[in-house]
Amino acid sequence: MTGLLAAFGLAAATGLNAYLPLLIVGALARYTDLITLKSPWSALTHPVVLAVLVVLLIIEITVDKIPAVDTINDVIQTFIRPAAGAVLFAASSNVISDMSPVLAMVCGLLVAGGVHAAKATVRPGVTATTAGLGNPVVSAVEDTVSGITTLVAIIIPALILVIFIVILYLFVRWRRKISKRN
Repeated sequence: MTGLLAAFGLAAATGLNAYLPLLIVGALARYTDLITLKSPWSALTHPVVLAVLVVLLIIEITVDKIPAVDTINDVIQTFIRPAAGAVLFAASSNVISDMSPVLAMVCGLLVAGGVHAAKATVRPGVTATTAGLGNPVVSAVEDTVSGITTLVAIIIPALILVIFIVILYLFVRWRRKISKRN
């Protein structure tokens, strides 16, 4: 069960930032015993892959802070974040021996895609209501949540369930507040 929670947590984290969870998982698998990746997912531990992930992470963190450019980035990331979620779900579901790799990738794709869709839907509203001044703050929060969720999914996967429930509650509450205004 904890392996499944970890897989969902990692996939959700990629919906906010594709490269940070990939980098954290690759680095932890390479330099610690916290996570072990089987082939072909062990490719994430290769130094060249880790270096490329660092460069891509720097680019994403930078462009995601700039109003209008962040929207373009979200369009591009519509394909990358779900794919990254699929990779991490499948890579971390190695502990779930009965799960089909295809099913694991589909689950990761759906989870990361759903989180990304919510992010991409909310972000233009942040830009409009704050004249773009809120974008760097919201982006930094998203990056922080992505990193923390990744670490929690690896170290304390059972806590992912609590995080999901809290996020779901906050989202439902926010949607009700928005619908009451209209």
